[in-house]
Parts: sequence; structure tokens; C-alpha cells
Amino acid sequence: MHTFLMTMAIVSSILLIVVVLLQESKSGGLSGLTGGAEELFGKQKVRGVELVLQRITVVLGLIFFISLVCLTWLKL
Repeated sequence: MHTFLMTMAIVSSILLIVVVLLQESKSGGLSGLTGGAEELFGKQKVRGVELVLQRITVVLGLIFFISLVCLTWLKL
């Protein structure tokens, strides 16, 4: 069980990094920190590939989090 959870954590972390890097940037880099608050909090609807990547990111994040919580619980 420990090996399975460790493998899930490693695979989900690598896939999470890849999916986050595939996503398109929504701000102008560091310029969003100085004066781009209107863009940050604006209502922008996500569509198409961006929506799929966003949902995959959420699912992979949940898998990563749950696998690490279960690993910690097994160590106790």
C-alpha cells in the first residue's frame, strides 16, 4: 500500500507540473503585481483547452494531496 501511494504521489506531482506549465499565463508576469489588479479579479470565463487543463489541474492536485495525507496517516 505504501509503494502504491508513493507512486501515486510521484506520478501526480510530475503530471501536475507538466499541466501547470502547459497552461497559458493570464497576467503580464510581474506587472500583475504592481497594477494589474483589474485583470486579476476580472470575470474571465475559461473555455476550450484552458478549461480542460484547469480541471485536470484540480483533479491532479486532489490526487496529490490525498495520496500524501494517506501516506502520512500510514506512517502514524
